Amino acid sequence: MITSPAHLAHDGLIEVMGGRALPCFEKPERISEIERALSETGTCRLLPPTEHGMGPITDVHDPDLVDLLLNVWSDGLASGATDGAAPLIPDTFLVGPLAAGGYGGSGTERPARLGAHCLDTATPIVAGTFAAALAAVNVALTAAELVLRGEALAYGLCRPPGHHAARAMYGGYCFFNNAAIVAEWMARKGAARVAVLDVDYHHGNGTQQIFWDRGDVLYVSLHADPARAFPYFSGHSEEAGAGAGKGFNHNFPLAARTAIEGYATALEQACSIVADFDPDAPLIVSLGFDTFDGDPIADLALTTHDYARVGSMIAALNRPTILLQEGGYAIEAIGANAVSFLSGFRSLAR
Repeated sequence: MITSPAHLAHDGLIEVMGGRALPCFEKPERISEIERALSETGTCRLLPPTEHGMGPITDVHDPDLVDLLLNVWSDGLASGATDGAAPLIPDTFLVGPLAAGGYGGSGTERPARLGAHCLDTATPIVAGTFAAALAAVNVALTAAELVLRGEALAYGLCRPPGHHAARAMYGGYCFFNNAAIVAEWMARKGAARVAVLDVDYHHGNGTQQIFWDRGDVLYVSLHADPARAFPYFSGHSEEAGAGAGKGFNHNFPLAARTAIEGYATALEQACSIVADFDPDAPLIVSLGFDTFDGDPIADLALTTHDYARVGSMIAALNRPTILLQEGGYAIEAIGANAVSFLSGFRSLAR
């Protein structure tokens, strides 16, 4: 289990949802509870990440996005856009006709430029955000290194999560796409077929966008139907990729209140696609526990016990696996859910 305390400074967050400012559902306690629960089992080693520099990030993300996230807080303080207590959240977004005018953004100062790179009003930036996002990438890459060195499984407790971050866009609580960065990192090390299996409640629009036209990275996602659930504009079943990537993107939208039997049916199909692809690199799993019945921002119906079955189904692929934490916002249950998933995974992996 790889984790970093840097995420603790990404705190004091608010988001705007339904026209109301609320305490952010994405909070440090999510990771702290998983750490506590897994440590109490006595079966997990807690390891720090190693530094990997900015190269793996800029291999995936647009330089303008990286520059923005690196500098926007200090620029916001200097310009008065924040007093240091309030987070930065965009209030103007570069969409539709405005974007069609050939906007380049070079004349717009960084805090005001947030809306050119942000998906929503739920992804606040504070003083510790960039360091936390960078640490999350290092957590993910360290997990990948451990598996490449021979570990059958490594669990990266990434916070912030990553799968909503696209090449030039952050949002959905995500700043850098941890799973996509690991996938690209392995491809550049020589892997010809890399698979990402996403079992978060929400569709990983960022991972899909980054690899949309590539055939060397398979993306398979189970998630709430975007007809009703964030991110709304991606994750439909007909989205299959384009060009060289056509047929290498698979979405399984799920109805509200989907319970374990329906979920397992979709997961079995997803795992079959991964097996047929036959990746020559470790499997990357974007692991979310917001599929839990009782998650405050979701509507599927998995129980804590069900995660053992989910874990065992993924373990049945019999592949070295990198688990990267995505969502899960029922703080009181997230630790038990992680323990259940790992117990199921390990029981079959033995």
